[in-house]
Amino acid sequence: MSMLSVVIPSYNEQENIARTAAALAEILKRTDMDYELLFVDDGSKDSTLAIARELHRQDKRVRYISFSRNFGKE
Repeated sequence: MSMLSVVIPSYNEQENIARTAAALAEILKRTDMDYELLFVDDGSKDSTLAIARELHRQDKRVRYISFSRNFGKE
């Protein structure tokens, strides 16, 4: 069985991260596919990382990576 990994770059997205996870999960639950949501925190200065951690605590399919500083689009 295959798994779909959805990679979501995130920089100062505290207002959107929970909504994004909920919307994607709702769509992906309708499929029979295993999935993970991977938020890549690009050195956010807000609560993006804390929210990603809480989302992971609630649902292990939500994962996160945190960069120590902002690397930008390059």
